Amino acid sequence: MKVKIDRDGCIGCGLCTEICPDVFEIAEDGLASVAHEPARTDAAKVHEAAESCPVEVIEVEE
Repeated sequence: MKVKIDRDGCIGCGLCTEICPDVFEIAEDGLASVAHEPARTDAAKVHEAAESCPVEVIEVEE
């Protein structure tokens, strides 16, 4: 599984970091970034974060 964030569209709301802090973080510029590649055990939370993103900038590739 690979996760990408379109940082140009990110608004830095932090919802992804609340849902899956093991994978996502808020970088110094205030936008979300992928801190760590997800483990298999993170899959459900990664998908939840992607589906919950208000600007739909999280892309998940299986």
